[in-house]
Amino acid sequence: MTAALLVALLAPAPGPSAGPSCESLRTLKLVQTTIASAEPVAAGPFTAPEGPPIENLPAFCRVTGSIAPSADSDIRFEVWLPASGWNGRLRGLGNGGFAGSISYPPMGSAVSAGYAVVASDTGHRGAATDARWAAGHPEKVIDFGYRAVHETTERAKALVRAFYGRPAQRAYFHSCSNGGREALMEAQRFPDDYDGIVAGAPANFFTHLVTKGAWEMQATLADPAGYITAAKLPAIEAAALAACDAKDGLKDGLVDDPSQCSLDPATLACAGTESDACLSAAQVGTLKKLYAGPHTKDGRPVHGHQVVGGETGPGGWSLWVTGPAPGQSLLAAFATGFYRDMVFERPDWDFRTFDLDRDMKVADDKLAGTLNAVDPDLGRFRDRGGKLLVYHGWDDAAIAASNSIEYYQSVRTRLGAKETDAFARLFLVPGMMHCAGGPGPNAFIGPGALHPDADHDVERAVERWVEKGTAPERIVAVRYTGGRPGTGVARTRPLCPYPLHARWSGSGSIDDAASFACAP
Repeated sequence: MTAALLVALLAPAPGPSAGPSCESLRTLKLVQTTIASAEPVAAGPFTAPEGPPIENLPAFCRVTGSIAPSADSDIRFEVWLPASGWNGRLRGLGNGGFAGSISYPPMGSAVSAGYAVVASDTGHRGAATDARWAAGHPEKVIDFGYRAVHETTERAKALVRAFYGRPAQRAYFHSCSNGGREALMEAQRFPDDYDGIVAGAPANFFTHLVTKGAWEMQATLADPAGYITAAKLPAIEAAALAACDAKDGLKDGLVDDPSQCSLDPATLACAGTESDACLSAAQVGTLKKLYAGPHTKDGRPVHGHQVVGGETGPGGWSLWVTGPAPGQSLLAAFATGFYRDMVFERPDWDFRTFDLDRDMKVADDKLAGTLNAVDPDLGRFRDRGGKLLVYHGWDDAAIAASNSIEYYQSVRTRLGAKETDAFARLFLVPGMMHCAGGPGPNAFIGPGALHPDADHDVERAVERWVEKGTAPERIVAVRYTGGRPGTGVARTRPLCPYPLHARWSGSGSIDDAASFACAP
């Protein structure tokens, strides 16, 4: 932080007796920052710039602005400040995909719960799968990589102090996917920004993640006869569940730990006429590749592999891996955008020319230092009392859960297992897909949690850990009958801190968390 910025952000703010209005924040002077608007918003529905209206919000002060830490930067941000009932905390929100917009519903949830909340578009505008903004704009890539979240966090803290006359007592960050990468980047690069961080399904090994996407695109499209249609995915998943239920002893429709279970694709080969219940020889070959994952020529894994049990469903392979049609998966879109616009900056880049070893090296040499959040040394974050909770769905087809395990293990290796467990924990979620959804109990965040307390909500769990020193030993997740609160409870299951797993006691309902204990 520059001396000028430090002075600007830490200058005395008016006390409560001064009664600063929301509108007065419009004239607040912050380095490299333009405050575009500062307006009170009345209680009730709020019509956001994007998306449907957000209902039942309390009155708040809405501040919008832009930050320009470089000549090519334009980081648009918003800070929402409760007009009354502020809980003394700041919550930072992240972005999915390539970012490019602010997600307003999470801001509404946060301000409704009494938080001051900040979010940004990370410095560009566009769809989450669009990376065309990156070509020829290295400073914007830096903003996306790590600078925007840090810069907006500092401005938000200054606005909080100016509006309330005192600083936030605690600051927390929670996001998933690319937002999980942003979360880990904050812990690694800017350990003073947040007291507690929740990182969901982090895309922190970014260059290798999108390289895996490019490789999977080739694996599914190289031979048209080997493309696996969405109609065949149910048969694959059914075979996987049958194999894994036999192994773990629970016929619960979940693969509790895919690392301990496998499926031989050859068992699905069509014995006669091909149908949706079996695979052709070429499709068997494709499935073997996906389950094995990409490796370099000398045998090193690139970024995990697809696991058994998460093939179907709205967040499964037909969305992320094989796509609804050839070449239309989300991983294909991200891989194309990454290599076309960020790595080679060539609009005519064609995935058919992709060479894993050669092109991954180019990507790492150019962008690993900007985009990857893989530093295992979280000592500075630990030393200032920070707490980190990482969660990841085992059925995640977008980002392999093994990536989170490998990062967490690297921190334990660097700092020691006991020392790491005192401030950082990893929770793996059986049957959860990317950030949410899936056949397992997958609701344990904010409004979706079964109860708004630290035993059922990861955000509250981290707050309790930071403010009361109580580490989360288990978090009870819920699956609702209709997929959302108010539709009945279908199943609860405890999530356990890695390397522990939820083990059935041998008696009691397998749909009741009380029948499970966290054990090796």
